[in-house]
Amino acid sequence: MRRTLSPRVECLALMLLALLLVGAGLGLREAQNVDEERFLGVALEMLQNGSWLIPHRAAEIYGDKPPIFMWTVAFFAWLTGKPNIALYIPGLFSAVTVTAMVYDLGRRLWSQRIGRNAALLYLATYQTYSILRTGQIDSFLILFTSLGLYGLVRHLLLGPAWRWFYVGCAGMGIGVITKGVGFLPALMLIPYAYAVRKDWPGVVAMPGQARKWGLGLLVMLAAIAVWLLPLALSIVFNGSADEVAYAREILLRQTAGRYAASWDHREPFWYFFTNVIPQYWLPLVLALPWLVPAWRRQLQKRDGRVLVLLGWVTLVVLFFCISAGKRKLYIYPALPGLVLAAAPLIPWLLQRWFKRRPRLRRAFPALVAGWFVLWFARGFIEPITDGANPHVAIMEQAASMTHGADLVLVNWREGHWLYARQPIVHFGMAESSVEQAAQWLRDHPNTYALVPDELLGQCFAPEAAHELGETSRAEWSIVGADADNGKCHPEQPGHVYRFTWD
Repeated sequence: MRRTLSPRVECLALMLLALLLVGAGLGLREAQNVDEERFLGVALEMLQNGSWLIPHRAAEIYGDKPPIFMWTVAFFAWLTGKPNIALYIPGLFSAVTVTAMVYDLGRRLWSQRIGRNAALLYLATYQTYSILRTGQIDSFLILFTSLGLYGLVRHLLLGPAWRWFYVGCAGMGIGVITKGVGFLPALMLIPYAYAVRKDWPGVVAMPGQARKWGLGLLVMLAAIAVWLLPLALSIVFNGSADEVAYAREILLRQTAGRYAASWDHREPFWYFFTNVIPQYWLPLVLALPWLVPAWRRQLQKRDGRVLVLLGWVTLVVLFFCISAGKRKLYIYPALPGLVLAAAPLIPWLLQRWFKRRPRLRRAFPALVAGWFVLWFARGFIEPITDGANPHVAIMEQAASMTHGADLVLVNWREGHWLYARQPIVHFGMAESSVEQAAQWLRDHPNTYALVPDELLGQCFAPEAAHELGETSRAEWSIVGADADNGKCHPEQPGHVYRFTWD
C-alpha cells in the first residue's frame, strides 16, 4: 500500500521547495531595475533619517506607494546588515507562506492530493518565479491578498469561520497600505452572494449576521489605520505643506486617480490576455483548452466552490483590464485562486492525456522535477548574466573624478542616488533640468554636474565634459563650472534637495 505523508509534513516539504526555488542565488543578486533601486533606496533612507511615516527619495518626499514594503526591507537591512539580501526577503517570505496557504485550502476544499497539486501548480507557474524573486512591492502584496483569500475561503466555503474572516479582513487592510489594491479578495463576496441566493451547494449561507459582517469592515479599517492614523496625527500636529501634499498624493492621486486615469504603462483592454497570460501563466495556460470545458461542466453541476473561485479570478482580471494602466504583475493576486480551481482537475487531465501514452505518464514526474530544477539553477545563473549594476561603477568614477565634491544630478534615476559616493544636489526628480544645473554651478563653482550626453550642448561645452559611461539608456558625463557655454538662464528652482549617505 502506498504510504502518504501527513499533511503537516507534506506542507513543510512544499514550503521547503518554495524556499529553494525562490531563494536560489540569494546574496548573489543585487538591485537591477528602477523599481528595485527605488524601494531599496527609500528603505535605507528610512534607516538613515528616521522618517518612517513619510518616505523620502534623496531627501525629496516620495509619494508613489505606501510604506509597508519599504518598512519591511528596512527592518531586514537593519537585521542582516546586507541590503541586497534584505530587498528580496519579503518575496521569499511570501513564497513560503502563500504556498502553505494554497496547499491548506486545496486540502480542505477537496483532498490532500489536490492541495499538493495546487501548491505545485502555484510554484511551477512562471509568474510566481518571475515576481517573487524580485524586490518589488507585488512580491509582498501577494502575501496579504492571499491571506485575504485564505480567510474568506475558510469562511465562505468552509465555515462559518468568523475568526478566519476577520484574519482575512486584516490581511486585506495591510494589503491596502502595502499597495492600494490589497482589498481585491473582497471581490469574492460578489460570486459568493450569487451562489447563496441561488442556493448552490459548496457555499455557506450566513443570514442575519449583519453585525459580524460589518465588524469585518472595521477590522480592515483598523489594519489600514496602523499607518494612516499616525500619518494623519503627524500631519495635523507637525505637518508642513509638503507633508500635506504627500497625503493628498498617496491617498488620492496614486490610488483612485491612477486607476481611473493612469498616466503611465497605458495598454489596451486586452493586454493581459495577449501579452501576459500566454507567457506568465505557463505551464497552466497550456491546459486551458481542457480546463475551460471542465469548469463549465462543474458550473452546470452547481459547484459553489468553483463558482466562487473562478468568479473571483475573473473579477480580478477584469478589474485591471478596465484601468488604462497595466503591467504584467498586476494580475498576479488572481493566481492562487486560479490554481485552486484548476488543481482538482489535474488527475483527470493527466489520465486523459496519458491514457494511451503510458511511457509519457511514467516520464511526467521527471519532467516536473526537471522544470523545478531549471528554475533552481536559473537562480544562480541570472546574477551572473545580469552582471553588476552599472550605476555602481559610474558613481564610483564620479566620486573619484570630482574628489568627492557636491554633485548636481540632471534627469537622474534611482541608481544615481542609491549608489552615490558623495553629496548630491537636485531640484526634485521631475525638475532637475540641465538649465538648473548650469545656474547652480555658476553660483557654486566648486561643484560638478552629472549630465546625460544628449543634453550637454544645451548649457555646456561638450568638449569640456568628462565621459563616464552608459546606464539608464543614456551616456553620462561630468562637467564643472568651466564647461558653461552661457546659453542657459533659468529661474531659481522651487526646491533644492541635498543628500548624502552616512
